[in-house]
Amino acid sequence: MIVRIIRRLKRTLRVLFTGQAEVLNTRQIPPITVEEVAEARTFFPMDKFFIFGHARSGTTLLARLVRLHPEVYCNWQAHFFTRPPLLSGLASEKRFEAWLARRSNRWNRGKDLTPVALRAMSDYILEREAHKEDAKVVGDKSPNVLLNGGAVDEMHTFYPDGRLIYIVRDGRDTLVSHRFQNFIDGPQFLPKVDLRIRDDFARNSEPYFAGERSLFTEKAMRRMVSGWVQNLTETHARGQALYGEQYLWLRYEDLLKEPYETLARIWTFLGVDPVGMQETVAGEMQQNPDAAWQQQKAGDLVANLEKGKRGSWKQLFTARDKEIFKEIAGQTLIDWGYAEDMDW
Repeated sequence: MIVRIIRRLKRTLRVLFTGQAEVLNTRQIPPITVEEVAEARTFFPMDKFFIFGHARSGTTLLARLVRLHPEVYCNWQAHFFTRPPLLSGLASEKRFEAWLARRSNRWNRGKDLTPVALRAMSDYILEREAHKEDAKVVGDKSPNVLLNGGAVDEMHTFYPDGRLIYIVRDGRDTLVSHRFQNFIDGPQFLPKVDLRIRDDFARNSEPYFAGERSLFTEKAMRRMVSGWVQNLTETHARGQALYGEQYLWLRYEDLLKEPYETLARIWTFLGVDPVGMQETVAGEMQQNPDAAWQQQKAGDLVANLEKGKRGSWKQLFTARDKEIFKEIAGQTLIDWGYAEDMDW
């Protein structure tokens, strides 16, 4: 009787927290082989690239700029590898293996057809849009803040031949920007203490810009700083290890300072000629559609903020915020060229 009650309780909790009545019998999808990649490219020949980055690190700006080139098409938020359920999640249950790897299925050539089938789906989604623009190279940008280095592993399962671009931003500005994104786009997910900070800032922002009040609880600050360090450390390490020369990283600040020079490096990396694109890039840099949208959606919160501005943290970090950031990520800032020492 007691065992039955415990089982029912576990089932109830599983439904409550996962929405699933039963534990799914999942599997590890095998990586696509070199031979399968070569065959896939005969059907879907465009070169593929993927842009990763921590949330609020400039991934959208980079995607807008990269696709200015007439031979490059880039769109965003497919989340093939960066947000569950992922591309692999479409066939992660054992029951799909029973179909795609079944011995009597003469179409699978005696192997698990899953990586080929999922690659074909992704290729089609990417190329159907790129064909409209007569592009030669196509890519997606999706922030990988949820899976960090795991997103690179997921990508490599299906696109060992792809190119990975990783954009990095000063973590102090990243946190400030991410905080306001949460205030604007996701107040329904914020705990009460964060909602109080949000509402207080909207009523009177002066103490926050004077460094007298913090935008963060200490718990939130520690969690967000640790997440930024983990994203940088894992993504960069996995990118280098798995992709080598097919991996390129850049700093958001360099993109703002030298947009054409930075993009020329990226376009060359993608195999297209950057010559003649200076004026087009300069014109696009004058646009800021996200800032206009945020102003319209939440003017009371962002009226005194310049979206994408470098160094906002200098006004908005309290002394305690700085202490926490230095404790967790001070060395990371130095390693990535954002600080010379801990004296900031």
